[in-house]
Amino acid sequence: MTVSWSDGQEPEPKTFGMADKLRVVRRGIVIIAVILVSLLALLVLRLPERAFYGRRRPLTPYIVQFVCRTSLFVLGIKITQHGQPMTQAGAVVSNHTSWLDILVLNAEQQVFFVSKDEVANWPGIGVLARVTGTMFVVRDRAHADKQTAMLTRRLKAGHRMLFFPEGTSTDGLRVLPFKPTLFEAFLAPGLPDQTYIQCISAVFHAPPGEDPRFYGWWGDMSFGTHLLMTLAQKQQGSVEITYHPPTKVWDHGGRKALAAFCEAEVRSVHHRKHRAIEDQAAVMSK
Repeated sequence: MTVSWSDGQEPEPKTFGMADKLRVVRRGIVIIAVILVSLLALLVLRLPERAFYGRRRPLTPYIVQFVCRTSLFVLGIKITQHGQPMTQAGAVVSNHTSWLDILVLNAEQQVFFVSKDEVANWPGIGVLARVTGTMFVVRDRAHADKQTAMLTRRLKAGHRMLFFPEGTSTDGLRVLPFKPTLFEAFLAPGLPDQTYIQCISAVFHAPPGEDPRFYGWWGDMSFGTHLLMTLAQKQQGSVEITYHPPTKVWDHGGRKALAAFCEAEVRSVHHRKHRAIEDQAAVMSK
């Protein structure tokens, strides 16, 4: 059955057995312990890092990368990588499936996320986002100039800033239109002419026998419920990450043209991968 993005139907909540509950506790304890120990190490290391390097963060991103890789290992979600992350400072853009994107994209390269402002106030997650250097933005044109200036300072400090131009997470089966607003910052006066942008296509593969949208998180879905469902899953799926070749931002004209280019890049691989999944499922069902 094909489920329309606009029909509002979400996967039915799963019923957890005793084995599932024990798996949630076991995985949860390990991940929480890793986060707490790493958070302490990050806070201690950040003091001399800030004193010697200022806005630049040459050390603490390694801790964030360790946490994300370890969390994915504990969950059992494997990553297949195509292409290479860029080494230049600049922008990184990707389609957005769920909170798992943060673990997956941080595990493969050192980036700083651009997130919606409300995340800063989420219990627990907001604190983690702040200490790891996340930049929070308000999706309102009245704040555009201030936020562009802030993003420009981060880019000049050599940061790779990753954001999700769709503006929301999805069911993972499609790429929504890219909003051009944040692209403006990468065309701001004062930035080097050699500022690069890299597109990423992230395709999640559901666990065997599960809803293809298993890893998607959208609409009114509860974060807690989705987290528990992921922790409880015995046999996990996987995710494919495709790094498109970096390109100079000024090669594409204005922000709308740049957004359109990035959307086409991300969509091309995402669509092809999901068509292959659908074709394989059709063959197996015969």
